[in-house]
Amino acid sequence: MPVGSLHNREVKLIRHVRGEINPEDFAIMETAIPVPGPYEVVVRNRWFRVSISTRLMAQEDAKAAEGIPFPPLNPGDTLADGAIGEVIQTGSACCFPVGSLVMHPFGWREYAVVREHDCKLIDCSEPDPVAYLGHGWTAYAALTRGVQMKEGDTVFVSSGAGAIGSMAGQIARLLGASRVVGSTSSFNKARWMQDELGYDAVVTRDGGPMIEQLAKAAPEGIDVIVDMVGGEQLAAAVMMAREGARGVLLGALTAELNAEKASLQAPVILDTFHIIFKGMTLRGFSADHSPDAFEFWLRDLKTWKRDGRIHLPSVTFKGIENATFALQEACAGRLKGVVLVEL
Repeated sequence: MPVGSLHNREVKLIRHVRGEINPEDFAIMETAIPVPGPYEVVVRNRWFRVSISTRLMAQEDAKAAEGIPFPPLNPGDTLADGAIGEVIQTGSACCFPVGSLVMHPFGWREYAVVREHDCKLIDCSEPDPVAYLGHGWTAYAALTRGVQMKEGDTVFVSSGAGAIGSMAGQIARLLGASRVVGSTSSFNKARWMQDELGYDAVVTRDGGPMIEQLAKAAPEGIDVIVDMVGGEQLAAAVMMAREGARGVLLGALTAELNAEKASLQAPVILDTFHIIFKGMTLRGFSADHSPDAFEFWLRDLKTWKRDGRIHLPSVTFKGIENATFALQEACAGRLKGVVLVEL
């Protein structure tokens, strides 16, 4: 079908977000699909990811941040995030054949015109979108590149029911952890993490002082910290760390999900002497630092899935008209795993 005869729908920012996500901040608009340039392709999107970082990037004073795969948004901009789609038209100089599946960074729309070098070919006719768009490879890179796991480690994963944490706990176990402890916001999520993801113990945001909960959950201390939260949880994990403990910091949800205003500032007080005396290392990390990890992730995931040793948690919403609701639910902390929209 000629591109000119197709109708495209996109989710655009109407006004900057203030506080919690409001559906009225966004609108679905019908747009024309431009003819691709020589090195561009037209992609019919099949799935795209919904990230809570969208709230942060949709604020008036938003700034680009490493690790967030889309830029700050202004009113009139189309939202963006990772997507998988089918190439339906190519520019004169492109090497991707029509019908091929590609991953690219322009979700939140039904059709996207994408530069060839922004596309990654998917060599599979029916890909699992969670494997490609989920954050399993982020967790995998963090645990194989950001820190070095050791057999018998005790691992603490904050936000263990989230897109990264739901994978990090499982991957840590597969890499040799003897005990995996996580944190989450509710008792129901904690029970799910233990029943479905194999966490040995889970501490909760409202379950009392974090240091006391962690002391019970990891009485012999923590060897590896995978942190997405910051704040009290990171401070408590440092207090409970054993000699030679390693920490990889992937996010700071205390700032990103602040009820009043999302922020890139996430202050926390850490006991420096604990870090010094224990010979700890704390490293900020983005999976973008290790792009080679993606292919290794797909390789190991194939083996783990074949053996039934890993679960890929996700929530899928159908139709672009439900995308804003998906974002609202994700930012409210009501969902588990990666959040996708299927078109």
